Amino acid sequence: MSRPLRALINTQSLQYNFQRVRDLAPNSKIMAVVKANAYGHGLTPVATALIDADAFAVASIDEAVLLDDSLPRKTPICLLEGLFKSDELHEASARELHIVVHNEEQIRLLENAGSNHPVSVWLKIDTGMHRLGISVQDSASAVARLKKLSGVTLLGLMSHLACADDPDNSMTAEQLQSFSDATASTGLARSLANSAGIVQWPQSHYDWVRPGIMLYGSSPMLNKNAEQLELKPVMSLVSEIVASRTVKAGDSVGYGCAWRADRHTVIGVIACGYGDGYPRHAQPGTPVLVNQQRASLVGRVSMDMITVDLGPGSTVAPGDVVTLFGEGLSVDDVAAGAGTISYEILCQITSRVPRIYS
Repeated sequence: MSRPLRALINTQSLQYNFQRVRDLAPNSKIMAVVKANAYGHGLTPVATALIDADAFAVASIDEAVLLDDSLPRKTPICLLEGLFKSDELHEASARELHIVVHNEEQIRLLENAGSNHPVSVWLKIDTGMHRLGISVQDSASAVARLKKLSGVTLLGLMSHLACADDPDNSMTAEQLQSFSDATASTGLARSLANSAGIVQWPQSHYDWVRPGIMLYGSSPMLNKNAEQLELKPVMSLVSEIVASRTVKAGDSVGYGCAWRADRHTVIGVIACGYGDGYPRHAQPGTPVLVNQQRASLVGRVSMDMITVDLGPGSTVAPGDVVTLFGEGLSVDDVAAGAGTISYEILCQITSRVPRIYS
């Protein structure tokens, strides 16, 4: 009998969330972000389900090659971090990838290449996040240099929002103004909105939006959950109770005797642990669904197992169904219990967990 843990991927929910992006930004093209194995959901099946996207975005040329080889039809693929090495230019050109240019070295690489390797590029401008991008002051010069190159098609200008998840943070308004000032007179396509921008800042939508986490059914906002944003979970991490036992008040459970029962209760053991990507630092009280009823994590997360308090007199038995997150239990709630964000939990579900698509 195989281990019961599996990740159920609902492609209809994925497509529903994609339509939510269309509804929120009806005048923008959509560059669906599928980097990091589509946030842990599976690159090829996710991209296939989202084949109506106007483009896909990945982090590296390795991801782009995998995606390009698996797409049922030709769709633009954008390298969000551009080229890491000069020898990637030939592959990018041959596959007609879209390249983000974000520093002086990348511009010089294209200047030195001439027209031998024609490419389409986005220029990234740093409007305040201070991670990647040409400075606002140097952006006009960079645009002029790229326009002069016979081997380069300049597709547009982009930037990235640092604090769009917080509606009360003034940083977003400052970035919006900076981006507008730097790009208004260029006549080029513009892209600024991430998931939070799509949801909260319609003035950031411009010509292209770049949804990521919202496609997978998690909220990009600090003040609203996925249900309030009409998003559906795409991944449900499900397992089973594999053992149960009654413990007395004062008994400890798990490594380090870090948790002790304050009453007689039933403890359930679930086939899932940090070896599967469940967060090791999830704290006691982190919610788990057992037979659609909430239970609380107790004890330390082990490599292959977690334990939950089922309550005194519980009749839960081995084989009963468990949802670690997904349908009925938001991954955001689990992330809160682990002191992290949903992005990390989704991305770190390991390859030993089978993905089952429907």
